[in-house]
Amino acid sequence: MEKLVVIGCGTMGHSIALNAAWAGMPVKMYGVDTNDIQNGLSGVTDKLNTLFKNDLISKDQKDQILNRITGTDLLSEAVDGATFIIECIPEVLELKNDLFRKLDQMCSDEVILATNTSGLSPSRIALNLKHPERTLATHFWNPAHLIPLVEVLRAEFTDDKTFNRAIKMLKFMNKKPIEVKKEVPGLVGNRLQFALFREAQYLLEQGIASKEDIDAAVTYSIGRRLPVTGPLLSADMGGLDVFASISDYLFKDLSNADQSSANLKDLVSQGHFGQKNGAGFYFWDEKFSKEMNQKREEQLIRFLKEDIN
Repeated sequence: MEKLVVIGCGTMGHSIALNAAWAGMPVKMYGVDTNDIQNGLSGVTDKLNTLFKNDLISKDQKDQILNRITGTDLLSEAVDGATFIIECIPEVLELKNDLFRKLDQMCSDEVILATNTSGLSPSRIALNLKHPERTLATHFWNPAHLIPLVEVLRAEFTDDKTFNRAIKMLKFMNKKPIEVKKEVPGLVGNRLQFALFREAQYLLEQGIASKEDIDAAVTYSIGRRLPVTGPLLSADMGGLDVFASISDYLFKDLSNADQSSANLKDLVSQGHFGQKNGAGFYFWDEKFSKEMNQKREEQLIRFLKEDIN
């Protein structure tokens, strides 16, 4: 069993730590100070309470999972005895370069160094390291303890041993790892997600449908199908002749915008960032925010129960 260290106590960091501890692994969670660590552990506790309320874990399991997570604000203490490290710090290349150089010097060459990035090149993050062969990207999706997918991408010099150990550990954590075979911005999931988001922006900007109806068109059609059949399997089931014909006439009419829409830029320039500050495409008062978060969490937990069973 790997001895995991998660660097970062934020949204992704503490969720990944929880996921590993839930699978039975000992985890150290590194934070910049005691307040950072406490916030991370509080996040873990809140999520454990939700899992308990939804009958995914017992009270004894809740206590056992929490006891497997140790917080520290000393990097040397965090990496001591580690076999696998996942970095979850802000998406700034210079910060990641600096951290990976420190870890490369502090850790034996058997310790795997993984980044949770989806937007930065793992090869650039591993630049000038003494042991770049033990680096790779393991991109978890938020919320990491409920979403099974992890996208695994080799850096330029990643060896097979590192890749295979990462896949083995992720499966032990009950994740669904996929291999991304080439370094591309956004990996696989975000490229698919933002292709859909680009077209949604276009439909809204052109006045083709309201924001509510655009969301409903996804939620009540392809959204019902995608948990069972991805886009390529759906095409097979629908008939490749049909999908080829539709692609030939429809692709030329789809948005090919190379940046966000004017509507989205206006919202951002006005300081409307969505749920995080109360307004975006929608108005996020406390009631709506609580309702949507609860609804999403309930559905993700329902899917997770199906995965477990």
